[in-house]
Amino acid sequence: MKQLTQRWLHREKEFSAFVTGPLLHFWRRRQEKSFTGTGGLNIRYVSFTSPQHHKAIMVSPGRIESYVKYPEVAYDLFQCGYDVFIIDHRGQGLSDRMLEDTHRGHVENFSDYVDDLHKFWQITLSDTRYQQKFALSHSMGGAILALLLRRHPELVDAAALLAPMFGIVLPMPEWMAERILNWTETRSGLREGFALGTGRWHAPPFAVNTLTHSRVRYQRNLRFYADEPALQVGGPTAHWVRESLNAGHEILRDAAQITTPMLIIQAEEDLVVENQAQDQFCELRRLAGIPCEGEAPQVISGARHEILFEKDEMRARALNLAVSYFDRFGC
Repeated sequence: MKQLTQRWLHREKEFSAFVTGPLLHFWRRRQEKSFTGTGGLNIRYVSFTSPQHHKAIMVSPGRIESYVKYPEVAYDLFQCGYDVFIIDHRGQGLSDRMLEDTHRGHVENFSDYVDDLHKFWQITLSDTRYQQKFALSHSMGGAILALLLRRHPELVDAAALLAPMFGIVLPMPEWMAERILNWTETRSGLREGFALGTGRWHAPPFAVNTLTHSRVRYQRNLRFYADEPALQVGGPTAHWVRESLNAGHEILRDAAQITTPMLIIQAEEDLVVENQAQDQFCELRRLAGIPCEGEAPQVISGARHEILFEKDEMRARALNLAVSYFDRFGC
């Protein structure tokens, strides 16, 4: 593990050679598949497997993300001895959309995400050859994963949630936002329209981005979306925001029922999700006698929201925390 960590610490300096060499070779060995999710939607996913591996990780990405963005993450986990399975949540990536305007990030019921993820687990991680099964998530994917583990705490041996969306940073007090969202809910044109202050996908310059300090990773991710318009998703709909706020409330309300061993990794400079909600979640589990690893979120100093796409030092620390945590559950 120490040798791998050292490689993670020096990748940006030779990033172009890495992505056009080892990473491209690795990406070509992927298996892309799909299944039918709730409501008949086609849900896409990718897998990287080896007959020598006896442990697996299910990855639940964040809002608007696709597995097309995750080759580097998959590569690093695979090199650590894991089979890796990454889902494209409904309404984004290469999975089916629900609205005619595919730039609108929408879900009808947040529980549909959870149902899809459960079916994804059944297809991928229910394989009896795996001696250990883990889950790793980012942002919205963390909220989906937490709600799945509320239903089925035994699905994985442990989970690592990076910058989980247990609360959303809003441009106004939450009580005011909820009043507006409850009003728009009864008006279909507004319910399925872009949430206040958002719109169609566009490519902000690196200098004004709030997601990462890593220029090379940010620019690579933008190219994925620019080169493949089918991946593009803009702002969320008002209904998505309402569903997601309610999901966060459910997670905090039922934190004591989410008993799966869990590591929460927090981005210190997060401007997308509420770090306070992550703190509260860990405190509620601690009071219930099922503390998260370290009893509180493990903070990555200086990191922005997309921890797994941050600069080498911050990314390596987070990835090392997650993999070292999972290693403790080995046979």
